[in-house]
Amino acid sequence: MLLIKRIFLVALLLPSLSISQEADIQAGKSLFNANCAACHQLNRKAVGPALSGVSEKYDREWLYKWIRNGTQMIKDGDPQAVAIWEEYNRAVMTNYPQFSNEQIDNILAYTDYTPPPPAVTVAASAQTVSQGSDISVNVILAVTIVIFTILIVMLFLVQRTLIKIANASGVKIEKDTKRNITPLWQTIVKNQFLIFILVVGFLLSSAYFTYGYLMQVGIDQGYAPIQPIHYSHKIHAGANQIECKYCHSSARVSKHSGIPSLNVCMNCHEYIAEYNGEEDLENGYTRDFYTNEIKKLYSAVGWDEENQIYTGNTKPVKWVRIHNLPDFVYFNHAQHAEVAKIECQTCHGPVEEMEIMYQYSPLTMGWCIDCHRESNVDKDNEYYQKVHEELSKKYGVEKLTVAQLGGIECAKCHY
Repeated sequence: MLLIKRIFLVALLLPSLSISQEADIQAGKSLFNANCAACHQLNRKAVGPALSGVSEKYDREWLYKWIRNGTQMIKDGDPQAVAIWEEYNRAVMTNYPQFSNEQIDNILAYTDYTPPPPAVTVAASAQTVSQGSDISVNVILAVTIVIFTILIVMLFLVQRTLIKIANASGVKIEKDTKRNITPLWQTIVKNQFLIFILVVGFLLSSAYFTYGYLMQVGIDQGYAPIQPIHYSHKIHAGANQIECKYCHSSARVSKHSGIPSLNVCMNCHEYIAEYNGEEDLENGYTRDFYTNEIKKLYSAVGWDEENQIYTGNTKPVKWVRIHNLPDFVYFNHAQHAEVAKIECQTCHGPVEEMEIMYQYSPLTMGWCIDCHRESNVDKDNEYYQKVHEELSKKYGVEKLTVAQLGGIECAKCHY
């Protein structure tokens, strides 16, 4: 009886123990992400060693000392500390003297934790739902075809019945209709005014459609080419909120926004080798897909992921240009993005929502002129302050537009 009671008590304690362990792992994950993730990953080498299962490699008391003051351990000549220091290019790990034993235990609990494999039942249920939806679509299509077939048969039968009734009553419908109805082409040929109207209408409509077609030549609105390395603005500018000018830094000082160097990408991706964000399974954007694109970046810059060094074996990336103005048009990014403080989205659209970058605006001359007529010049800008004051008096306005400043003169963009 006493044994049964003990078993019952253990069974009651098991759920609370698992909840406690889960809380420790979550606390360790928060500490890891805030303090360790910049240099360490769980299952691969980064700036520092992989930390998965690290508590099995080193004594727990040694880890307490190493995390709190690893620099002093290296100075004291601790063999394990010196070995790690030498292996990782003598990079000194940040000391965390503020960490308690409990906090370090939580971090180690997180690094030792192995998540269970994903359940297969979800995929099976998803497949069942997909099959069910396909079956319902096929049923609806089959019923629709049957209904149209019945209607066609009914119309045919009604027509035959009417013809039989007409013949039985002695009415000859076909001959009467042929004798009384004049063909349409004869009516048109005899009426010269109608012919004139039709010819004029044909010429005007042809000119209209021809003009509309020719005006679209060279306008690539909606153009979205496939790039050699898939780059998601939705992830970088949207989810991660990376500023546009961090990558396109030359837009601040130059006529061109510039193609970002791959070294700019590696500022982050030296430490980010795998994608752990959200997936878009409907369009095929899985975590494996994004991770493989990061591997393409590594191959292009010659980055040895295992040894964390550049090999020097680089490959050029042939990016496909999206926004391209004619050669006779002058446009200055710095003038608009830095001086006028225009947001990138004004011309390029909601970039932070674009999985594949595309040309949002038409980039036509009329589109630019409309913007210059509607946009006001910042009168507090020192560069334009004197000009703004004089022209405001000339035009009798409080706010001066770009057009009034000379923004629609031909020589501003064509010279």
